[in-house]
Amino acid sequence: MNAYVSAAQLERDGEAPRSLTHRLSLGLVWLAIASGAVVFTEPAPIDALLMGLVVLLPTVGLVAFRRELIGYLACWLLIVVAAVVASGAAVDVARASTHTFVTLYLVLASFILAGFVARRPVAHSRLILNAYLVSTILASLAAIVGFFALVPGAQEAMTRFGRAAGTFKDPNVLGPFLVLGLLYAMHLALERTLLRALWPLATAALLAFALILTFSRGAWANLVVAGLAYGYLSFLTARSNWYRVRLMLVGMVGLIGSVLVVGVALQFDAVTALLSDRAALVHGYDVGPEGRFGGQEKALELILQHPFGLGALEFANGHHHEDVHNVYLNMFLNAGWLGGLLYIGLIATTLAIGFRSILRVSPARPLLILAYSAFLGHAAEGVLVDTDHWRHVFVILSLVWGLVAVAGRQAAQWSPRRDEPILDPVLVLPPSRRMARVLAPAPLQLAAPARRAARALVPLLPSRRSPRILRPILAAPEPRRRLPRTLRPLLIGEH
Repeated sequence: MNAYVSAAQLERDGEAPRSLTHRLSLGLVWLAIASGAVVFTEPAPIDALLMGLVVLLPTVGLVAFRRELIGYLACWLLIVVAAVVASGAAVDVARASTHTFVTLYLVLASFILAGFVARRPVAHSRLILNAYLVSTILASLAAIVGFFALVPGAQEAMTRFGRAAGTFKDPNVLGPFLVLGLLYAMHLALERTLLRALWPLATAALLAFALILTFSRGAWANLVVAGLAYGYLSFLTARSNWYRVRLMLVGMVGLIGSVLVVGVALQFDAVTALLSDRAALVHGYDVGPEGRFGGQEKALELILQHPFGLGALEFANGHHHEDVHNVYLNMFLNAGWLGGLLYIGLIATTLAIGFRSILRVSPARPLLILAYSAFLGHAAEGVLVDTDHWRHVFVILSLVWGLVAVAGRQAAQWSPRRDEPILDPVLVLPPSRRMARVLAPAPLQLAAPARRAARALVPLLPSRRSPRILRPILAAPEPRRRLPRTLRPLLIGEH
C-alpha cells in the first residue's frame, strides 16, 4: 500500500458515504454559525440552533470525544460549579443563576463543536470558517448601511453612540467578531491564484472598513495582535521559501489596502470626527474613581474580600455603574478565586498547547494557526473588555481545541503526497577511495521532477574507487531496492 496519502484521503479514511441525515446535519451547522451575524437580542437565533446541535451532532455520530476535549470540558464545568456557588451570595440570585446557565450552555456548545471539528478536522473546520465568513459579510454590510443611513430607519437600529453596530447590540462586540473573518479572507487569498484571490481580498477590505466604523479600540488592538501572530506563525511553519515570499506579498497588499481603506473612510466628516476622538489611548471616562480604571481597582478590592465571589453581574448591580471591563477580573467576581484561577489556567493552557500543536506537521496546521491567532487576539483584548459571553469566542475555542485534539494523531499518521516537497536530499562526499563519509543532510526540498531526476542518476554514480566528488543522493522510501549495493552504506537511513 502506498505510504503517502493526501490530506483529502486522510479525511475520507473510515468515513461512510454521506446520508441525507449527514448532509442535513452539516447544513444545520453551517446555518448555526452563519446566524451568528444576528445578535440583536438574547437569546439570539444562534442560541436556539446551537442548543439543537448539542443534541443532534452526537446522535448522528458527527462528534469525536477525544481525551483533550474531556479535559477542556471538565475545566469549564468546574468554573460553572464555582459560579453556581458564588450565585448564592448574589443580591439577585435569579439573575446571577441565569447568567451562569447561559455560560453552561455556551460551554456545552463549544465542547460539541470541538468534537465536531475533531471528527473531520479539515473538512469541518472549513465548513465552520466558510459559514463564519458569510456571517461577517452580512454583519459588515448591515454596519455600513446603518452608519451611512443608506436605508430609512437603519441608522437608529444599527448604530450605537454614533458608531456602527450592525446586527449586534454593541459595536465593541461587532468589531472583534469581524477579526476571524478578516483573517480567513486573507488566508484564502494566500491559498489561491492571483485572479481567484481578488474576491477574498475584496472581502477583507469590506470587513476592514466595517471594523473601522465600529470605532472599537479593543477591536483594533485585537486585529493587530491576531494579524501579527498569524503572519509570524505562518512564516515560521512555512514549508517553502516561495510560500514565505507569497506571505510577505499578501501582507504588503493587506497593509496597503488597510491604508487605502482608512483613507477612504477619512473622506467622510462623521468618520473623521469619531476617529480622531477614538484614536486617543485614554479618555475621560477611563480615569477617576468612577472611570474604567477606577472600577477595576474596586474589583480588585472586592476579589480580595470575597474568595467565593460576588455572583454574576453583581459588580455593576451594586458596586459600580458599569461592568469591570476585564474578563479575568470578571471571572474572579462571578466565580470566586477557584473559578478565576481556572479560567486563567484554561486560557494559558489553550495558548500553550495550541502553540505546541502548531509545531507539528499536519494537514490542518494552517487552519489551527488561523484559529489560534484569532484566539490570541481575543485573549489580549480580554484585558479591556468582558468576553465571557461572546458567542464567537466559544466558536473560536471550539476550533482551537478540536484541531489540537487531533494534531498529534495527524502528525503520526499523515505524510504528504509524492508531489509535495517534503523529502530531504542527502549530500555525500566520498573523501577517499576506501570509505564514504556522509557530510551532512541538507534541509532542501525537492519536488517530484527533481526526485525523479535524482533517481535516474543513481545508476550513473561512480564506484568507491573514483576520485573525490560531491553528488546528491536521494534517500527515498525503500532505498535499498533502488540503489546499487556499493552505494547503500552512504544512506543515512530510510525516510
